[in-house]
Amino acid sequence: MVQFHIQPDSEIPASRQLFNQMQFAIASRQFPPGHRLPSTRQLAMQTGLHRNTISKVYRQLEKTGLVESQAGSGIYVRALGNEGSVPRRSPILDQHPQAYNIVQQTLDQLLGQGCSLSQAKELFLAEIDWRLRCSARVLLTVPGQDIGAGELMVQELEKSLKIPVQLVPMEELSAVLDQTHSGTVVTSRYFIGEAEAIAAPKSVRVIPVDIHDYEQELEMIKNLPKGSYLGIVSLSVGILAVVEIIINSLRGDDLLLMTAQVTDSYKLNAMVRCAHTIISDQASLPQVKAAISAAREDIIRPPQLILSEDYIGTKSINLLKRELGLG
Repeated sequence: MVQFHIQPDSEIPASRQLFNQMQFAIASRQFPPGHRLPSTRQLAMQTGLHRNTISKVYRQLEKTGLVESQAGSGIYVRALGNEGSVPRRSPILDQHPQAYNIVQQTLDQLLGQGCSLSQAKELFLAEIDWRLRCSARVLLTVPGQDIGAGELMVQELEKSLKIPVQLVPMEELSAVLDQTHSGTVVTSRYFIGEAEAIAAPKSVRVIPVDIHDYEQELEMIKNLPKGSYLGIVSLSVGILAVVEIIINSLRGDDLLLMTAQVTDSYKLNAMVRCAHTIISDQASLPQVKAAISAAREDIIRPPQLILSEDYIGTKSINLLKRELGLG
């Protein structure tokens, strides 16, 4: 069972601490699609929070589109994109709601057995045509205020998918979709609600990608000596904000924590001179190494530099490849 940690003396409200940790558990697939969330009673016993506070957090998660309530059963992580959503506005789908899933699963089985797309096309022309059209253009969208998260995701997706991926700020997504007849919108599960609201009326599918669970990094942070100075560097201001809350929830005032976007040279240079340990994402690593090298004469002991795992989980990349017909 995923453990949630609440610092009662923190300046960050307890509900926000729990909300961010729940979002992280869903986005990193620790709570996978279809997973039933713990009852308010279970979470109250684990965290010490009042059940009304936990209910408020669950309502917030529901508003973001990450979870859905099933009367008399509980609250479940929503299945999205390649996990079960289908193209709308089709009379055939209205008459046979399970037809799309059956076709998709059968095609995946054929591909897994070595059948080529050309051979499968004779049997499932409509499905193959859909995949080929959608993989012709992949749009990655995130809110403009956290465009760094998008840049990080684009780098990882292009490396894995071997196709161009266009980064589109969420605020511009509607206008871009008006100019295209086919394509697939990809986003982090954090932003799925906003992206679906924009893309659904235009009959464009949205596929969420799950972030890595960072289990090794979190375990390392738990074991750092009290009073350690920890630095976190990323392209994304949003990632850094979530990291601050999660680390605060884990360690409270036990650690001295500094975060910096890699583009903020002032904070980065201050960090390399003070931190005992620095965790960096893949995209920021060259600049962090350069900053440590430039400050080497002023540093008695260089910080331990740890490269974090890719932001997007490997399983999620493989699912996206399959959905796009790329593997």
